[in-house]
Amino acid sequence: MKGKLWAGFFALLAGSLAVTGFAPYHVWPAPLLSLSILGLLWHGCHHGRSAGWIGWFWGLGFFETGIHWIEISLHEFGGMPLSLAYLLIFLFSACLALFPALVGRWSWRFHDRPTSRWLLVTPALWTLSEWVRSWFLSGFPWLSLGYAATPKGPLAGFTPLLGVFGASAATVLGAGLLTLALLSLRHHRSSLVSLLALGILLASGLALQRLPWVHPLGQPIAVNLLQGNIPQDMKFVAESRGLIVQRYNTLLFNSTGRLILLPESALPYLRQRMPEGYSEALETFGYENNSDILVGLFSEPERGQYYNSVFSFGHSPMQAYHKVHLVPFGEFIPWSDLLAPLIHSVLNIPLDDQQRGNPNQPPLRVGGQWVGVDICYEDAFGDEIRQALPQATLLANFTNDAWFGSSIGPEQHLQMAQTRALETGRPMLRVTNTGVTALIGAHGEILERAPRGEIFNLGGNISGYGGVTPFVLVGNYGILALCALALILSLRWRPLR
Repeated sequence: MKGKLWAGFFALLAGSLAVTGFAPYHVWPAPLLSLSILGLLWHGCHHGRSAGWIGWFWGLGFFETGIHWIEISLHEFGGMPLSLAYLLIFLFSACLALFPALVGRWSWRFHDRPTSRWLLVTPALWTLSEWVRSWFLSGFPWLSLGYAATPKGPLAGFTPLLGVFGASAATVLGAGLLTLALLSLRHHRSSLVSLLALGILLASGLALQRLPWVHPLGQPIAVNLLQGNIPQDMKFVAESRGLIVQRYNTLLFNSTGRLILLPESALPYLRQRMPEGYSEALETFGYENNSDILVGLFSEPERGQYYNSVFSFGHSPMQAYHKVHLVPFGEFIPWSDLLAPLIHSVLNIPLDDQQRGNPNQPPLRVGGQWVGVDICYEDAFGDEIRQALPQATLLANFTNDAWFGSSIGPEQHLQMAQTRALETGRPMLRVTNTGVTALIGAHGEILERAPRGEIFNLGGNISGYGGVTPFVLVGNYGILALCALALILSLRWRPLR
């Protein structure tokens, strides 16, 4: 019994260690080492149930450490009692930990065939578990292991090829090779072969980064990303409207870019109820300066039908994008007739009854570019972002991460945006309320970045891009097919008991 408790404790620590592979730490070998520790612990399990529990403890440490910052939005801005916020985060993490638990339990069935277990079954099951997590109950793809490779990890080369889940599969495969090397230390030749294979895997990722999937189109254009730094507790207060509009006016009228972006819900008005003459003033400024201004606004095209939107004003004809992938319990309440009274009794989130936009909205034709727009949480879903391609020459993400204060959450969110740029081969303009506002290159690199927690006008020049990455062509189907093939091969080599 004591041995099992120690194994669970070490799994918990290993899960926490994996978080250092992600932003803002970027210690890319950490997930490899963490998963290798998990592999050694799984190797010591005598039955599948124990392997499942070890996987659950690893997942609990991973998610508790990685998403603890959700407490800020629940307690500080949602008004939820602190103890209840911590309890909900624990329960949420415990549920997410079921995914690595299931991987551990099912992969244990190959415990007597370690090569198949670590090189075929575990990478395939882990990748499939992340994919299911990305859509199950609307999806929570946060902290998929492949994100830790962006932008400078050697395995980042697999991202434009197979998407973030492809980079996850490469990470778990690398950890499997390291596990095999550690398990065969007494057999030097086997250990060296595993380490050599790991080196080849890392070198392959580096080589893939050099492939020219995409190319710039035309001359760069000037852009301005306006970070208003409006405290979250002021955004929806009527008395703050004048200050908010004045702050963005000051930033806007000092901008000269062909594209000027204001973040998600930047202005404290519904699109249909903006102050008289304000829309016309934006149109006039944009037209006179040959600019297009993209503004995050809530809209109510029909009474009681609210949308989280982006509207364009200026030189090009007016266009709009309405958010499609909404956040459960933040932007809509599932089974609202049953759950809404309970949620409202403990959580105060404005506009939690929003509508979904049309999932087939085209890119916006602004600033001489085709801009694929997404709002906040939508950039966590790579297979949805790629729908704007190959037509889109730029991507633009409009975000308000003020809900999460000065925590690591916004840095993780930035890394996800970088991964979307890397997957699609398209630069991304990322504009936020309090940070992290950034210009992201087509290879996921940060070109320019605004300081967090400051009023800032981030200017720069950026080119649109053409061409397509393999991920844009096939989406997640490529890595899913490889996972299916790996499982078929493992079953062919060893019938399950």
